[in-house]
Amino acid sequence: QVQLVESGGGLVQPGGSLSLSCVGSGFDFSMAPIQWYRRPPGKDRTFIASISNNGDYTNVRPPVKGRFTISRDNAKNTVYLQMNSLEPEDTAVYYCMTRLLDGGIVRDFFGQGTLVTVSS
Repeated sequence: QVQLVESGGGLVQPGGSLSLSCVGSGFDFSMAPIQWYRRPPGKDRTFIASISNNGDYTNVRPPVKGRFTISRDNAKNTVYLQMNSLEPEDTAVYYCMTRLLDGGIVRDFFGQGTLVTVSS
């Protein structure tokens, strides 16, 4: 079945960096655009970045644009989110997502998330 597994979260000080990974299985990873979302404590989940199936096109949204970079390695079925200059406001659970045709229905598949805490 379709599976997305995020990793790389943890506790980091303000100004620090983290690299998140999202490993996909159960589908043709090289054909699937991937998105990153995050859910801060007590807030809704929001879209922050996306990458096309071959990595040629990326989109990183404010307020993380210029600090976060999305990339992928299809040979490893992995999408990365490099996060630099982290701020306390970046504290959130981070999820990767892909949208697939499943039994004739378009469905969004999310991973379980990885927690990033930015604090001194």
